[in-house]
Amino acid sequence: MPETSGYLAEGPRVGIRHFTREDGAEFTARARESRDLHQPWLSPPLTAEAYAAYAGRLIEDPTKAGFLVCEKDGGGIVGFININNIVEGGFLCGALGYGAFAHAAGRGLMAQGLDLVVRYAFGPMGLHRLEINVQPGNAASIALARRCGFRLEGFSPDMIYVDGAWRDHERWAITAEMVRK
Repeated sequence: MPETSGYLAEGPRVGIRHFTREDGAEFTARARESRDLHQPWLSPPLTAEAYAAYAGRLIEDPTKAGFLVCEKDGGGIVGFININNIVEGGFLCGALGYGAFAHAAGRGLMAQGLDLVVRYAFGPMGLHRLEINVQPGNAASIALARRCGFRLEGFSPDMIYVDGAWRDHERWAITAEMVRK
């Protein structure tokens, strides 16, 4: 892919685009390199077969939208942001999940990518609210939510089954009105 073509939205250093089936080799290589960073918070696919199933769900399921955050200088994948459980009608909401790859962590690229996804969700996708559920010990994910303007709305014990157990989560959210201010 040329450096600036094919993006749904672009910032100064990154662009976002949808997952494709062809991204499997790069995505899984980056996920394998990032195991220590991701554990115990998330488990992205590590094999071609697992990636094919994962990407297939993001591509085919209308209640999901998957975005790859790519560095504009070279187009390499630096992370991913998914909007899951998209509900239309009076709710117009989705739940975000995301992860940076180790080579890009701490460089501000995911903050720029998350801002692009939020604006895309509130623009072309027509959503009104996005939520992030984060385990309280995941300081990097909480910092990203806070940096991108999400507000802490509450705490839910035993909310999501992660890494073999029901885990407590903080609930963060942002609405279209918060972004327009």
